[in-house]
Amino acid sequence: MQLLNLKRPIAFFDLETTGVNVASDRIVEIAIVKIMPDGSKECKDKRINPGIPIPLESSLVHGIYDKDVADAPTFKAIGKSLAEFLKDCDLGGYNSNKFDIPLLMEEFLRAEIEFNLEDRNCVDVQNIFHQMEQRTLKAAYQFYCGKELINAHSALADIEATYEVFLAQIDRYKDKEFTDKAGNKSIPVVNDMKALNDFTKVTKNVDLAGRIVYNDKGVEVFNFGKHTGKPVAEVLKAEPSYYAWMQQGDFPLYTKKVLTRIKLKNLNTKE
Repeated sequence: MQLLNLKRPIAFFDLETTGVNVASDRIVEIAIVKIMPDGSKECKDKRINPGIPIPLESSLVHGIYDKDVADAPTFKAIGKSLAEFLKDCDLGGYNSNKFDIPLLMEEFLRAEIEFNLEDRNCVDVQNIFHQMEQRTLKAAYQFYCGKELINAHSALADIEATYEVFLAQIDRYKDKEFTDKAGNKSIPVVNDMKALNDFTKVTKNVDLAGRIVYNDKGVEVFNFGKHTGKPVAEVLKAEPSYYAWMQQGDFPLYTKKVLTRIKLKNLNTKE
């Protein structure tokens, strides 16, 4: 199996959480496999006290109960060291673009810890898999690696399997042609993190939750509610109260941060 072609480290990570609501749920465990350009790797697996009760239905999935994290540190307590460990890393995971990265960003913002996504490649192994084969992690592990996934929903077992699947994908699709919905042909699965970032980014999200997206002209537009499809800058100009409503509403902190950036950019442009 070939080494990844890395210009900087890539950190594959997986979260176990109190639930699936990016805006309100919390991390109870994070496991990271950090791959260096020379092929060496460093692993971290940390339990976290979420500060809220873990619902039984979530505990039954990942096996982590309130008593298991009662003495664990909070995210705020470990956030700075975690951000330092991930410094200058690209990010990878399984369904990470849709769930793990948005939820991790919420935790960093909630703890008021600076963590910039803009200059990172984000490679979602699930998106490669679903676009090329369309199955689950357990099936992916069997399909690509010929192994049975033991201890599924253990964060470390899942992310180790995700990393092995990713390496196998690089080998399997090295020269395989892909045809997108528009009929365009390409060989997208290559050993290059920027190319895989572009291939696995299947949405045109401006924020991480998809409340604001780019339209075909590259303009930021709302993707929900009464203003769906309308340019954000135009809505905020015509209806200033909409900004306040979103800032006070149950939206992810990162969505609110993006909304503020667009508002300030529009004000600066006017000036």
